[in-house]
Amino acid sequence: MNIKYLLLASVFVAPVAMAEDAVEPNPITEAGVVKIEWQSPKDFRDIKTSTERQSRFETRLFDTLTKNINKQAEKSLKPGQTLHMQVTNLDLAGDMRPTFGATPGDLRIVKDLYPPRATFSYTVNEGDKVILAGDEKITDMSFMYNSHRLNDRPFQYETTLFNDWLKKSVEPKL
Repeated sequence: MNIKYLLLASVFVAPVAMAEDAVEPNPITEAGVVKIEWQSPKDFRDIKTSTERQSRFETRLFDTLTKNINKQAEKSLKPGQTLHMQVTNLDLAGDMRPTFGATPGDLRIVKDLYPPRATFSYTVNEGDKVILAGDEKITDMSFMYNSHRLNDRPFQYETTLFNDWLKKSVEPKL
């Protein structure tokens, strides 16, 4: 009798568990003046998590980065301008290493050997008019050596990578 209930429960629980881990093929995040399309995140170089479901991690990563990029974009862009990005590749700072049973999951080792990287295209719009556009491939090779980056914010190295790009590449052209 218990086996029937167990089988019946698995019929209802399995689809929910699979649906919860399903990830949109191209999620879109928006915050303030920034809209980002994350194109095929399953193909990104390294956005692996060690402690949570991959789908939840990706949602948290994309939302956090979008909000942090928006903070800098609101300073860099002029009133009425918006930033649209299509991210085609992302490599988080560090590298995932197996722990071989020492912990339940893998461990992200952050060393200067594994810098954050991103590949994307972007447009800066003013209303319906595109005033700036381009394709970028950015890397921060000195991400561990800048003293202003010593804090414990989530995705601090990736946020700084995008913020530096906005300050050095976009802001001067506007």
